[in-house]
Amino acid sequence: MNYAVYCVNRMDGVNQAGAFCQLQNGMIRMARTGKAAGSRRGMRAEATASIVSDAVHDPELRQLINRLPLWRRPGYLIRRLNQIHYALFYEECAGFDITPVQYGILTTLSLNPGADQNSIAQDVGIDRTNVADVLSRLARRGLVVRARGATDKRTFVTWLTPQGEALTKSMLGAMRRAQERLLEPLDAPERETFLASLLRLIDANNDVSRAALGPARIDRAA
Repeated sequence: MNYAVYCVNRMDGVNQAGAFCQLQNGMIRMARTGKAAGSRRGMRAEATASIVSDAVHDPELRQLINRLPLWRRPGYLIRRLNQIHYALFYEECAGFDITPVQYGILTTLSLNPGADQNSIAQDVGIDRTNVADVLSRLARRGLVVRARGATDKRTFVTWLTPQGEALTKSMLGAMRRAQERLLEPLDAPERETFLASLLRLIDANNDVSRAALGPARIDRAA
């Protein structure tokens, strides 16, 4: 089971498993048409002027994009979109005092109670040191409880407390609203293509991540 399929199966919401096969097939068809069928070496790493013209309606933003090349670079755009996502998340979830990373860990623990620190790090995509810090913060709020592993006393395993379970469930609607607002400018086919493209990029570049999904996790998720 590859990383992209694993991510889809872990995503909350619609029936992702069947949809992903359709998305994969659609992306393959796209790759076989036009210039995408040519050599990868010939592909541009920045958005072209025609893409900017078609995608951006604000004339001031269009001028900025044309003037500054970084606005046509995928890495910069992904970082900018992540900033926007954080802003939307904090607006919708303002009453809970929970960060997106904290909610990701709470969600992981709701699906995998008793997970160890390494498993949580790989599920959420952050390094173990950060996981330890986030778990300590959540424990101080009474949202999780930690204990030594039964088979390996060097490890800690973590569960949600009843308070943590209640908060995770009560935040679900607000979290979904943030996701919906993020994707609101896209119609349904565009959303599917966008998500499929993100998953393909993550799948192809997973091995260079600081918190890559390891083979053991892939086997467990299969």
